[in-house]
Amino acid sequence: MERLKTKIRDIPDFPKPGVLFKDITPLVGDPATLRLAVHQLLHPFLEQDITAVGGIEARGFIFGALVAWELGVGFIPLRKSGKLPYEVRSISYQLEYGSASLEAHTDSLGPGDNVLLVDDLLATGGTAKASCELVESLGATVAACAFVIELDFLHGRERLSDYTVHSLVHY
Repeated sequence: MERLKTKIRDIPDFPKPGVLFKDITPLVGDPATLRLAVHQLLHPFLEQDITAVGGIEARGFIFGALVAWELGVGFIPLRKSGKLPYEVRSISYQLEYGSASLEAHTDSLGPGDNVLLVDDLLATGGTAKASCELVESLGATVAACAFVIELDFLHGRERLSDYTVHSLVHY
């Protein structure tokens, strides 16, 4: 998807030295490119019985909510710890340096739900894998994981080998 790549900006040394950040701000700021990204994210899943879209905090909310709207299903935010006001299910996972956790409301998903997880970026796969586990802990099934960007050199797809992975742009 070369058209999408033209709207993804490289920011060197952000958020820390040695990191080349993929800035999607130009992509989401351009209506035609945003529409293209959303349609390409959902296209492989149009014939599947998706019942909800889970968006991974934070940029997954942008794409996930739009994909859910296009599919005519609900949007489930998967949030960092302490951000949701109701009873939550939480899952902790390891980061490169330390740990983190994701949460979802306990009544947001259940048996019979078939969830498409959406995020802007697949890097090492840790957050995406934790998101899959969180969805499954609520009794739902992960239909697939969809990403705008995949950093192939970090091999995140390998951590998601039990799931269908769809990415639009590869670096």
